[in-house]
Amino acid sequence: MKFLSVIFFFIFSFSLSQELNCRVTLNYSSIPSANKEMFNSMRQSITEFMNNNQWTNEIYSNEERIDCTIMIRINQQISTDEFSGTITIQSSRPVYKSNYNSTLINLVDDQFRFRFVEFESLEFNENTHLSNLTSVLAYYAYIIIGLDYDTFSNSGGDSFFIKAQKIVNNAQGDNNATGWKSFEGSKNRYWLVENLLNPDFELLRQILYTYHREGMDNFTEKPEFVREVIASSLINLLDVYNQRPKGYLIQLFFDAKTDEIVNIFSKGTLMEANELVNVLTRISPKSADKWQKILTNN
Repeated sequence: MKFLSVIFFFIFSFSLSQELNCRVTLNYSSIPSANKEMFNSMRQSITEFMNNNQWTNEIYSNEERIDCTIMIRINQQISTDEFSGTITIQSSRPVYKSNYNSTLINLVDDQFRFRFVEFESLEFNENTHLSNLTSVLAYYAYIIIGLDYDTFSNSGGDSFFIKAQKIVNNAQGDNNATGWKSFEGSKNRYWLVENLLNPDFELLRQILYTYHREGMDNFTEKPEFVREVIASSLINLLDVYNQRPKGYLIQLFFDAKTDEIVNIFSKGTLMEANELVNVLTRISPKSADKWQKILTNN
C-alpha cells in the first residue's frame, strides 16, 4: 500500500507539473497525395512534446497552465522526412476577475524547416541541438512561458529567455535550418530573444507588467483608473521606439495588442487621448485608422 501511495504521489505531482495547455493544428493541404496518417502522427507528437515536457521547476495546476496555440502550415515536402513551411505561435493569459484572456504573442515564423520521422520520439536537450523541430518548439515554449512570467512580475521571464537564447546559440551550426542567425533577417528567432534580453527593451518589458498586472487585472473594479494607467504606460513606449525604432519586439507587441488597446478605450473617457493616439500612430503607423477610433469614442 505504501508503495502504491508513493507511485500515486509521483503520478499526481507529474500531472501538475506541466506548464502549457497547447493546441496544435497542422495544415498540409499544399502537399499532393499527402500521407494523412503520418501528418496526424506529426501533430500528435508535437502536441505531446509541448504539453508533456516539464519546462520549469514550478508546479502548475491544470487551471494555471498557459493557453497557447501552434499552427503549422506545411508548404513543401522536401523529401520523405523533410518539410518546410510556417509556424504561428499564439499565447494568452487570463485577466483577473473576468472571463477575458489577453493575447501576449501572435507571431508568424516563416523560416521553419525541419525533419520528422514517424514513430521516432521527439527528443530535446537544452545543452545541444538535436533537431531543428524540437529546438524550434522548445524555443517557443520558453518564449511563451517567459512572456507570461513578465506580466506577473517585473522581468520575471529572464531565466526562460536565457534558455531560449541558449537554444539559439546551439542551433547556429545547423546549416539546414534558418531563423537562428542575426544575418538571416531582422525579424527572426535570433532577434526576438536578443530584444527580450537587451537593456534597450527593458522599459517595454516593464510596460508589459504594468499593462497587465497593474492595468488589465484591475479593469473590472476600476476601469477609468486602469485606462489612465494603461495609457501612461503606452505613451512611455515612445522612449523605447526612439531607442530602437525598428525593434522586432515593438512590432510583436502591437501585433498582439492593437485591437485590445482600441477596445480598452472604446468606452469611458481618457484625459490623455490625443497624446496617446499621436504616440501610437508614430510607433505603429500601419494601424493609424484603428488608433483614430480612440478619439471617436472619447
